[in-house]
Amino acid sequence: MDEKRRTRRNRDNIRIHEREDFAGMHAAGRVAAEILDEIAPAVHPGQSTGEIDRLITEMVEAKGATSATIGYKGYRHASCISVNNVVCHGIPGAPIPKSGTETVSKDLEKRRKDDVLVDGDILNIDVTVIVDGWFGDTSRMYVAGKLSRKAERLIQVTHDALFKGIDAVRPGNTFGDIGHAIQTYVESHKMSVVRDFCGHGLGRVFHAPPNVLHYGQKGAGPVLEEGMFFTIEPMVNLGRPETGVLADDWTAVTRDKTLSAQFEHSIGVTAEGAEIFTLSPAGLFHPTYR
Repeated sequence: MDEKRRTRRNRDNIRIHEREDFAGMHAAGRVAAEILDEIAPAVHPGQSTGEIDRLITEMVEAKGATSATIGYKGYRHASCISVNNVVCHGIPGAPIPKSGTETVSKDLEKRRKDDVLVDGDILNIDVTVIVDGWFGDTSRMYVAGKLSRKAERLIQVTHDALFKGIDAVRPGNTFGDIGHAIQTYVESHKMSVVRDFCGHGLGRVFHAPPNVLHYGQKGAGPVLEEGMFFTIEPMVNLGRPETGVLADDWTAVTRDKTLSAQFEHSIGVTAEGAEIFTLSPAGLFHPTYR
């Protein structure tokens, strides 16, 4: 396969991959998914997010992979861990944000002081690894201790919204069809889709076109083509969709302090629809398997 064909792009500057590239994405996606399977027993009340990240770092190394996030724009961790009203990019063991930040609740400040999970916390763990030059990117929700009813509803709706988006993936549909499927499902349950963050193309790079919005109109945006690789990773809030970024320049939180949840898969477009690269080998993608 010559390099020119391997790097073919469409008119929207989206890379179109060859069929043999799917194997590389499956290998990278499987390693990322295995790590999220194996970290599940470490999520419990009394555990620190810093310790969870340390274990993930060891797992990445033990599997012969490379963390895509360590060193990325100065980031120092092998995972993002987003607890309760943290929408995404939560830093394991992060320092206390500057006092007076309007988006930080007193409850969150207290928990960040000792970086320890308490009973009823929900958290998203996001891991990206590099295997033989291919990027595997996935995240899922976990529960520390007893799950509240409202958190359970939020997690279920977010999980199902991801698969509504995946179901809309097929050649000839558009990226607007994906966003519309997610948005209408979430809003039918009186929750909101975060607008400030989105999915992205990937492959032999971490982030590439297109931006994959989790809201939108049917028929809008670029047309899906066989060979596209990208993530779908809806973030859903119990309250309003607005977010704010804390003083660490990474951690995004809900402005109204309500809970947030997220699930993410990396996928490739095939002639028949979507091929998921980051399926859980142990069937643990949903946190209520226990």
